[in-house]
Amino acid sequence: MKARIGVDLGGTKIEGVALGSDGVELIRTRVATPAGDYEGIVSAVAALVKQIDTSLGGSQPMVGIGTPGAISPFTGLMKNSNSTALNGRPLDQDLERSLDRPLTLRNDADCFALSEASDGAAAGAETVFGVILGTGVGGGVVVHGRVLSGPNAIAGEWGHFPLPWPAAEEMPGPACYCGKSGCIETWVSGTGLAADHQRVTGVVLSAHQIVSAAEAGDTLAKSTMDRYFDRLARGLAVVIDVIDPEVIVMGGGMSNVDRLYGEVPPRLVDYVFSDQVATRVVKNRHGDSSGVRGAAYLVG
Repeated sequence: MKARIGVDLGGTKIEGVALGSDGVELIRTRVATPAGDYEGIVSAVAALVKQIDTSLGGSQPMVGIGTPGAISPFTGLMKNSNSTALNGRPLDQDLERSLDRPLTLRNDADCFALSEASDGAAAGAETVFGVILGTGVGGGVVVHGRVLSGPNAIAGEWGHFPLPWPAAEEMPGPACYCGKSGCIETWVSGTGLAADHQRVTGVVLSAHQIVSAAEAGDTLAKSTMDRYFDRLARGLAVVIDVIDPEVIVMGGGMSNVDRLYGEVPPRLVDYVFSDQVATRVVKNRHGDSSGVRGAAYLVG
């Protein structure tokens, strides 16, 4: 059976998977990411892939890799990665040299979207927007089963839109690492949720603690979550206005908040430029495995 290898290069772990031609998982393995060590990261990815090669009997399948950030079409170097050791480096070239084979490298949110569009929660949909709501906010676009990258390699980067229709108290918005203020990421990431709660209440809680407190009936936490759902709806409304996806698939830690799927879709109609909104907002099917599966599908 022809196999393909996917690698998910994360900030704390590097995960690899081999999938058969039917999408069945054959092998899965992971190692810790050598944080801040570019050469160590390249060596770790190469060693992991070669370990999978050996487990497959010595074959050398094609490899897809999902990373934070992307390769700049202008310089050939990594950009926009929150794993800053990768930025300014020719990651794809160095990995191809280490593995002695060509590979395909895409943003991790692109890989997530491709996974869920292929055999996940959005299987069969023509246009899919995959959302990552974690410590940061990312997105990927898949149309007719293909990832859209764009001439600037930034398709889907909705996290660095300004928050749409801001209220006076939301201006100018929190500072973002990108150098601007009020980006959607600073509001609807898990860290953004925690920061908003602290600004309004003076109480320091993690995103998980805020969600739990709201579920337990805490009034202040419920208000924080209400603001969060409204901001998320505003952000997604602009995406719907631009690409009109059939399905929006949610991933990342905040995608596990079950109330999101009851609270956000009804609010979309208040912001989307349409009389009704048919776009479905759904939770991912493959969980933490989605990114690495999508990386393998890059070479499918």
